[in-house]
Amino acid sequence: MDAPQKIADLGMLTGQLMRAIQEELFEKLAEQGHPAVRPRHGSVLAFLGPDGARATDISARSGQHKQIIGTIVDELVGLGYVTRQPDPDDRRAKRVVPTELGLDEITKARAILAAIEHRHAQALGVRSFAAFKTKLQEITKNQLDWRRSGSADAPAA
Repeated sequence: MDAPQKIADLGMLTGQLMRAIQEELFEKLAEQGHPAVRPRHGSVLAFLGPDGARATDISARSGQHKQIIGTIVDELVGLGYVTRQPDPDDRRAKRVVPTELGLDEITKARAILAAIEHRHAQALGVRSFAAFKTKLQEITKNQLDWRRSGSADAPAA
């Protein structure tokens, strides 16, 4: 008799899901004219609108350290996807603003991700997929809050 197959833990499942989505996203982006964009660049590009954002805001939204965001912004400037411009609200600050190339990548990436989600919604059913996303958002929020909650102790195995 075969042993029951063990279901992967949450970290393994979410890691596999992220890698699979990134693989499809970046392969399609390359096909659509953005071969130089890498998954790490998503830490910046995913959080930009047409008016851009401060690096500190991108850092807070993405969960990445400001120094890492600064390095990624430097790469994206070199690739022609963003520029640094004075912030109209604070002359001492700079905004990371997408170029036309950057806006094209952002638009295409969002369309590709929407198509991936649509495919999964069709496979699982729209209601089930919506419920899955809601629960995944709750789990993500709970995980991000673990340090503040003081109840990070895992139960004994």
